[in-house]
Amino acid sequence: MIEERLINIETKIAFQEDQVEELNKTVYQQQQKLERLEAICEALARQVRSLSEARNEGMPANERPPHY
Repeated sequence: MIEERLINIETKIAFQEDQVEELNKTVYQQQQKLERLEAICEALARQVRSLSEARNEGMPANERPPHY
């Protein structure tokens, strides 16, 4: 009876250790993806700022567009 309980407990612990390891891998992969997405967002924000600055340099703020 006691040996059966110990085997059951050891089995549960082994399963939990496997689950924790799998969760750690998942969290690590998600962190890598998050870092890549942050880098992409920063690059896009820089590109939008540079395009906005270039547009503002070429056109005065109060001038009507040519189609008026």
